[in-house]
This record gives sequence, C-alpha cells and structure tokens, in this order.
Amino acid sequence: MKTILIIENNEDVRENLREFFEIEGFKVIHTQGGRTGIELAQQFTPDLVLCNLLMPGMSGYEVLKSLSRSDRTNGIPFIFSTVVSDRIIREKALELGADDYIIKPYELNTLLEMVNFRIATGK
Repeated sequence: MKTILIIENNEDVRENLREFFEIEGFKVIHTQGGRTGIELAQQFTPDLVLCNLLMPGMSGYEVLKSLSRSDRTNGIPFIFSTVVSDRIIREKALELGADDYIIKPYELNTLLEMVNFRIATGK
C-alpha cells in the first residue's frame, strides 16, 4: 500500500483528499501545517507529498526546500496544489524541485492520474 502525505491548511480540502485517496487504496497521512508535514515526512517517508503552496506559518516552498535538504526525503515525489495559476510562480515551484503543480479547483481523477504517475516513476 502506497502512502501519501497531504499538507493542506484548509480542513475541508484536506479531509476530502484524505477520504478520496483512502477509497483509492492509499494510506494517507495528513496535517494542516508545513512544520508538522516535514516531521511526518521524516518519520514515515511517504511515497508522495501533496502540499498546498500558500499556507500560513510556512509556505509550501519552505516545506519543499526543507525536504530537499534531507537525504531521507529528497527523493520523494512532490506535487504542489494551489489556487495560484501564475506562470512565474509555477516555474519557480518546478525550479525548486517540485515534480508537478496542480491548480485548484481540479478534478480528483486528474490528481489521481498525476499521483499514480509520479509514484510509478519516482518523480
């Protein structure tokens, strides 16, 4: 069973994603904040991280940078989920090492395809 770590500050979105991915056969670890997300990634080494880009306290950029610096977590596929559709921000996210970027609102099946692809390819 593959494990997904969801880092999302919006509780409704986080719970909907958790439920969806559990129904699809994934183990889901989730949190509302970046710092806790980093701790969970270090503890559980998930197969993929799905992280909101803009969060209070610690942005998704900071989460990605922190995970990239650790030997334990730097190879985990990382997808940003965000309402920001700006091309420059998307390019920055990918330059920092994100493997993909999906803009809210999105179809859950589109996200599932993206997640399955990233887990299968390891990036």
